Amino acid sequence: MPMQPWFPDAKLGIFVHWGVYAVDGVPESWAFYTGRTTHEQYMRQLDGFTAARWDPREWAALFARAGARYAVLTARHHDGVALWDTSFGDLDVVRRTPAGRDLVGPYAQALRERGLRVGLYYSHSDWNHPDYASVLHPSPGRDHGDVLTSPWVAPPGGAEDPAAWARYLAYRDGQVGELADRYRPDLLWFDGEWERSAEQWGADALAERVLATAPHTVFNARLPGHGDYATPEQGTPVTAPGGPWELCMTVNDSWGFQPDDTRHKPVGRLVRHFTETIGAGGNLLLGVGPREDGTFTAAQTERLEGLGAWIGAHAGAVHGTVAGLPPGHHYGPSTLSADRRTLHLVCFDPPRGHVAVRGLRNRVRRVSVLGTGAALRHEVSGGLHDVPGTTWIEAPREEDVDAHATVLALELDGELDLYRGSGRT
Repeated sequence: MPMQPWFPDAKLGIFVHWGVYAVDGVPESWAFYTGRTTHEQYMRQLDGFTAARWDPREWAALFARAGARYAVLTARHHDGVALWDTSFGDLDVVRRTPAGRDLVGPYAQALRERGLRVGLYYSHSDWNHPDYASVLHPSPGRDHGDVLTSPWVAPPGGAEDPAAWARYLAYRDGQVGELADRYRPDLLWFDGEWERSAEQWGADALAERVLATAPHTVFNARLPGHGDYATPEQGTPVTAPGGPWELCMTVNDSWGFQPDDTRHKPVGRLVRHFTETIGAGGNLLLGVGPREDGTFTAAQTERLEGLGAWIGAHAGAVHGTVAGLPPGHHYGPSTLSADRRTLHLVCFDPPRGHVAVRGLRNRVRRVSVLGTGAALRHEVSGGLHDVPGTTWIEAPREEDVDAHATVLALELDGELDLYRGSGRT
């Protein structure tokens, strides 16, 4: 299925890890998997999950202020606790927590009221399901963290139980089917796939089931064999993946709410991650973790709004653009308008003297500072035969420099034409 056009132009999504793990502020699911807490302690958090101050419309308004075009909510993490009223098992916030209601439906409705696309996260793995640890890891002897030593995964040397695994897949498929049927998500963000092979997961049948109901659903790469885009995590890739991709990264160091994690990235750093990502043709999925009552901390809200303010002031370099110049032509990231006639250069530090662009065959008709409209003089020097010279752009005045990243818009005399050779030798 071809990529849905809304996805590559969205540029920014918000990744919301919200679940019972916010009660004690421990790592989502992993806290009991790795032994940081006992399983009993972890599951006691069910009694404290209230969603008492949750307003999904406030979430949607905040995400819109952040400049996001979509969001992804953890409908069910590896701990198996569903945020909706599932008919497959009883481990959900409706039956087992004081929240006592479906949290997925109002989230989806609030996003759509704001014109935002709806994403739902779902983990193939469920470390609470009695039938989960019934099939061996496909590569015994190769650890993935604590995978092969955890009591939640069948150990090497154990016996496979095909009947139990079939029951588990029926449960997994049933829950994903509920999400597709009830909420018609624009995007399904799968996780937990590393513990089994694509064949063991029955990925083909699952994709067919979802698309039969919601044929325009976008899948991330963690539905083996059916992913529409790549999902690098927590670090901007040095070389961009081929095809559509999305970098998922947290505002601080934690996916879910952890009160002791105060290492929030400054707004300027988030702008840098964002522009480096979109300049290489990807989206940024920025992770935040609400408290158990459904509210965000002031620090996370400030970061989202700060990033949104920058995007709002530089929207022309964000939406309706594609990846910009390859490395070596400009010292920062860049984007290119969809008609390939306007080039946007991102400058993280206040430019001094001149900004240089190498290998540009086009004549530059005009250069201006995006956001202020200030015009900048430019000239070309050097060049020989078919090797173009360097385009030198005067540095903007101090009052035209953005606190986080200044964007220069170059209007070209035609579609971008770059020289990629090594020059005359």
